Amino acid sequence: MSILILAEHDNVSIKTTTLNTIGAAVKIGGDIDIVVIGSNCGVVAEAASKISNVNKVILADAEHLKHQTAEEIAPIIVDLAKSYSHILAPATTFGKNALPRAAALLDMQQISDIISVESVDTFKRPVYAGNAIATVQSSDSIKLITVRSTGFDAVDATGGSAEIENYSVGAAVNLSKFIKQEFTKSERPELSSAKIVVSGGRGVGSKENFDLIEKLADKLGAAIGASRAAVDAGYVPNDYQVGQTGKIVAPDLYIAIGISGAIQHLAGMKDSKVIVAINKDEDAPIFSIADYGLVADLFDAVPELEEKL
Repeated sequence: MSILILAEHDNVSIKTTTLNTIGAAVKIGGDIDIVVIGSNCGVVAEAASKISNVNKVILADAEHLKHQTAEEIAPIIVDLAKSYSHILAPATTFGKNALPRAAALLDMQQISDIISVESVDTFKRPVYAGNAIATVQSSDSIKLITVRSTGFDAVDATGGSAEIENYSVGAAVNLSKFIKQEFTKSERPELSSAKIVVSGGRGVGSKENFDLIEKLADKLGAAIGASRAAVDAGYVPNDYQVGQTGKIVAPDLYIAIGISGAIQHLAGMKDSKVIVAINKDEDAPIFSIADYGLVADLFDAVPELEEKL
């Protein structure tokens, strides 16, 4: 039994979500290979070769793979698939973009967002915004799976010594055209991997008032998150969104400020180790999962908290 991991990276460094995905592969068992697809990304392949539990790194490097579009990645996965029983990718925007297309081309059913490995063909995944857990068994010869990174411990990024094998990349498919990519520049930790997250919701009231959230986050060395309501209101960019349609996080400490706790938001953060909620509505759903709750006006409580830190 062999497992292929689709590495998530930016042509410079490998994302920690890949390490969590390998953690899921370890639970399945068997030889684990990584495919690194990109442009001028030899340094990523070198880093991948040092990850523990990895048997081999396959490097697919070509200029037209720079932006790693699903249309260009999928044919490579399909070509490699015949040698593997499982193909895994992180359940991030990257993995959710590439793997379904490969699954369709292989005429296989994808298993999405797994949080547990029960056996080589049986997995658990959340459904109904995390309110229920489905146990899914696949009879497909090749199992294509996206992995929720918060469900598995990351393997060590060092200690391995895998060989690197070059893949012969064919001509570009050219079914889509890359236009542009925009990133929010910040010196704060990356939201998906931060140990502490401070999130604001609609209760913050305005883009200007979000400064309260930012000051508290800076004091704690935390990443900033937001509810969908805050994002839709234009308080913060959409890459701050935590929830079912945003990013899934599970930090050591999650502070929810002015967030009522809609089911879609809870689905993205309820696995946090410690949850602190500040809301003036004592009946807010967020208090049902909070470890510590403060019923107070955030405009009074947050400045006082920041002052005492």
